[in-house]
Amino acid sequence: MLFYSTNNKAIRVPFREAVLKGLADDNGLFMPLGIPAWKPDYVEGLCRQEPEEIMFQVARVFLREDIPDTRLRQIVKDSVNFPIPLVPVHDALYALELFHGPTLAFKDVGARFMARVLAYLLEDADREVTVLVATSGDTGSAVANGFLGVKGIRVVILYPSGKVSEIQEKQLTTLGQNITAIEVEGTFDDCQSLVKKAFLDKELAASVTLTSANSINIARLLPQMFYYFLAWAQLPEKKTPVVVAVPSGNFGNLTAGLMAKKMGLPVNRFIAATNVNDIVPRYLVTGVFTPQPSLATISNAMDVGNPSNFARMLDLYHHNREAMHADIAGYSISDDDTRDMMRTVYRNWNYLLDTHGAVGYAALARYLQRHPAQGIFLETAHPAKFADIVQATVGITVAIPERLRSCLKKEKQSLRMRNSYEDLRAILKS
Repeated sequence: MLFYSTNNKAIRVPFREAVLKGLADDNGLFMPLGIPAWKPDYVEGLCRQEPEEIMFQVARVFLREDIPDTRLRQIVKDSVNFPIPLVPVHDALYALELFHGPTLAFKDVGARFMARVLAYLLEDADREVTVLVATSGDTGSAVANGFLGVKGIRVVILYPSGKVSEIQEKQLTTLGQNITAIEVEGTFDDCQSLVKKAFLDKELAASVTLTSANSINIARLLPQMFYYFLAWAQLPEKKTPVVVAVPSGNFGNLTAGLMAKKMGLPVNRFIAATNVNDIVPRYLVTGVFTPQPSLATISNAMDVGNPSNFARMLDLYHHNREAMHADIAGYSISDDDTRDMMRTVYRNWNYLLDTHGAVGYAALARYLQRHPAQGIFLETAHPAKFADIVQATVGITVAIPERLRSCLKKEKQSLRMRNSYEDLRAILKS
């Protein structure tokens, strides 16, 4: 399958080039040339299969011409070798728990899949590839873990100083080997801007082969479709309307869900659940997209003021706001309301939310007050990754899984850098 740029559909490249470039030459994001629509009977039959088969068939739609079936099956099997359960919380409302992977965050799915795809694509390469990624929290640790020790690949991770949790920082700064963490004096948006500048730097490209593991990379985005099909497959009742709330920052997660819907997944509507960085919910109402400096919140992985994947969302709906709004409702949740939801859900139903899942739950609860349906919200990270906030809010001691405790004992290894592209350029060339 070919992949085109969201800025110019005449720019079309094969999958390998789309993955290795990350961004198109015109700064656009790559999209698949076609998203086939499965018939309802096929979707129903597929979702009765084992999870591995469901994920393989979704991936095969886009990659069958680029990766042999036997190898693609193995990539899927090795990437998602942990459960993704749909857990009932109360009434007809469910949490899709995406935190059972190695770094306890949803980004394990996309990062591990991309690492294995990239390893396959580079098997015969004679040049090192640098994976450059910006993170507002969990992307960095998932990418670092997914690519750790992969031959022929070095990973450079940019993260905003003082704006990620201690556990998140330790997860991405203590691995060593082929992983370099850079602590940037700025915001996530600054980190993301530096990454984009690097990809557009033709002089740098002459000496450094760059690709990205952010959700701007199509190989990170496609596997995020997997768990929407897995969620629907686990629903005990599939006849009533289904609504899915997605905690959103850079909007790759929601974009993957919308692509799954276009393939035929019977989700009636999605909810774009943001914290106070509400650029997309405001667009859905006003039709005006106004990026702004990101604001710091307790759901830090969603502190994004200029979400990259919004370009893909516009492309999916041909820049038609009304069509987009028909499929997506937007809600912005304050820190106070986030904390209130964490307390309420634990007190009433004994379910412990992290700060990001709480945003998704709060938005879903508001929507269901006026639109009765089955509701699913994405619980994107283990509460222990934000233990200080969760404990102070809910008033309980959060058990820290051993894999996180071991990280906290390790010594941080990072480079500190000004918000300067020239400084980044020098590091990448070194």
